[in-house]
Amino acid sequence: MAVDSILTISETGMDFQRKRLEAIAANIANANTTRSASGELYQPIDVVATSGLQPLLGPFDAVLHSQMDVGSLNGIESMELLERPVESKLLFDPNHPSANAQGFVELPNIDPVVEMTNLVAATRAYEANVRVMNAAKAMAIKALELGK
Repeated sequence: MAVDSILTISETGMDFQRKRLEAIAANIANANTTRSASGELYQPIDVVATSGLQPLLGPFDAVLHSQMDVGSLNGIESMELLERPVESKLLFDPNHPSANAQGFVELPNIDPVVEMTNLVAATRAYEANVRVMNAAKAMAIKALELGK
């Protein structure tokens, strides 16, 4: 696999994880938001990516013996933000301005523990991509030094 392919894959991976971190931060920030600017209940968002790895999916033995050209892999091909459909949760707070007649406030059902776990995973994945990029750069520099 060429160094430029490694760098491209790592670059798209870092971009994906950055967008994932932004989405997670928005979810955490809006966990206690009753309504968005449009008046609707906040829906948490996720980032979904597609890559050229689809031909590699299948039974392990078939993947192991496949003749796919790994040089054609270029990392993440597309990313999109999707709303995660979640049910709302009700919190009893009769003094809240958004409380209904029974005193309940409707909030998005965002679990901060799950979001923080996703945040740590995305951070670690970003760091792993940085390490891959640094290793590829170091290998390229060593290869250039061999030519001297």
